[in-house]
Amino acid sequence: MSQVVAIFGAGSGLGTALGRRFGREGFRVALIARRADRLRTIVDELAASGIEAAAFPADLSDPANARPVIDAVRRRFGRIDVVSYQPLPGGTAFIPAAELDAARLAPLVNLFLLTPVEIAHAVLPEMKERGDGGFIVTGGFTAADPQPHISGIGPAMSAIRNFVLSLNGEVADAGVYAGVSTLAALIRNSESYAAMSPEDLAVVTGGVTGLHVLDPDELAETYWRLYTERDRVEYRFPEIDA
Repeated sequence: MSQVVAIFGAGSGLGTALGRRFGREGFRVALIARRADRLRTIVDELAASGIEAAAFPADLSDPANARPVIDAVRRRFGRIDVVSYQPLPGGTAFIPAAELDAARLAPLVNLFLLTPVEIAHAVLPEMKERGDGGFIVTGGFTAADPQPHISGIGPAMSAIRNFVLSLNGEVADAGVYAGVSTLAALIRNSESYAAMSPEDLAVVTGGVTGLHVLDPDELAETYWRLYTERDRVEYRFPEIDA
């Protein structure tokens, strides 16, 4: 039975590129996101390249939806070998730390921390039993480099970054890779890229980002190397000199 990559937060940028990259290696592709129409478009695009894919609409902002959608993927494909989790809806805004309260933070914690933790808890047993698997989470630069006026997403993403870095040390000996990709960039063709130009983002962040736009296919190649080479737990863009 061929392997399966489950792409959570699949969209027209990185999600589609990951489907193509893993699909070229013989993986079947499970696409999970909120909008069924967009998922069908990606399924058709991958099918045109001879890649078997299926759509699983789900609202990832509710952690209670994690296990049901994983069960649906398993019913369709029989297994899950690699998870990539990268939901970032267009229009997701930074919140200054001084304006943040529990009510504004809770939805971000659900989407960027609690849901991926639920997914990991559900898929790790089968990966450890097989002695192989991957769990990769995409986060933004504020998770690792906090700055004034651009909080909100960062606290939630920093928490999942902490979880994944710790998790890798616990599961690596069982043959399972856990890694995080921390990006100070926009991904071309993504929903976030369509919602905010590099110039807009530079204004919000004081010019910290906005200069960088990543090609999704090149980024997908990086994720493939993270999974196969397993020589580092975190990928940073731009890379930080040691």
